[in-house]
Amino acid sequence: MSIALRHARVRYGPLEALHGVTLVAPGPGLTVLLGRNGSGRTTALRALAGTVPLSGGAVVWDGADVTRMPAYERARRGLCLVPERRAVFGSLTVRENLELAAAGFDAALDAYPQLEPLLPRRAGTLSGGEQRMLALSRALLARARVVLVDEPAQGMSPAVAARTYELLGGLDACVVVAEQRLPPGLRERSGRTTYVHELRRGAVVFSGEAAEVARMTTGATGATGPGAGRTGRGPSGGRRPSPSG
Repeated sequence: MSIALRHARVRYGPLEALHGVTLVAPGPGLTVLLGRNGSGRTTALRALAGTVPLSGGAVVWDGADVTRMPAYERARRGLCLVPERRAVFGSLTVRENLELAAAGFDAALDAYPQLEPLLPRRAGTLSGGEQRMLALSRALLARARVVLVDEPAQGMSPAVAARTYELLGGLDACVVVAEQRLPPGLRERSGRTTYVHELRRGAVVFSGEAAEVARMTTGATGATGPGAGRTGRGPSGGRRPSPSG
């Protein structure tokens, strides 16, 4: 199980947002796309989901080229995208949002008990963190084969954020998340490896394991990020140059 971009290019009008990006997200497991705003991490997620077209390269899912497959067909085949914004139906209640994902939603309430007293509330009246919990609950209920999430813990307390990554990391799916920084709980996970791809200005500058990122950010070299002065080897086995290289 895996999903990948192969030499992917994406353009927004005259501007190119991805410059021949190649990355692999193996599953079941968790892959993090790191990068600041404007780095291309959100565009990479959208390219995987099919909500933005490629101007070059390919999207490969379990060995099959799905570049020309529309987003709705990818969703039908088991891909779930949770965007950073507008991830819930604001005019519907929390209960109605959950019922759209599955007739029985006890598993969602087990994952996020905070949602139970909010069931009669309109989703648009929830706080940012509560809306993220609701959006992720719907993704958990979908039992998708590929789960793509843009900033899953946005607006959450540290405890709920840690719980969120525990839930995502335990899914029997290929899970890809976009974050500005690597969450502390992902640096050392027992049992499963977390892979990291760091993007800067539309290009991959580092691919490797989260544990390697932790060593690099705390090492004697004085590095301040996973792409600083080092190269990594990602799940596809390809080396990525450091920004200075």
